[in-house]
Amino acid sequence: MSTENRHSITDEVEKGVKDVRDSAAAAIHHSAAEAERNRREVEGDTMTPGEKMASVADEAKERIKEGIDDTKKSVRDHT
Repeated sequence: MSTENRHSITDEVEKGVKDVRDSAAAAIHHSAAEAERNRREVEGDTMTPGEKMASVADEAKERIKEGIDDTKKSVRDHT
């Protein structure tokens, strides 16, 4: 096996590992965002306006992190 083939295989394995890691991270962030949304639906009127705002901010933060992980994977797959 030539050195070039070994590097190609190694690169593909590393890419696959990174894709799995980013997919798992995106799933975790998605779950956290959904949990915040569900929390607001369940607790609803018992939450203070400040708690609701913090929950919305937490959901947005998790959605952004999910998007970042998805983008990293997409960029890696297209380069």
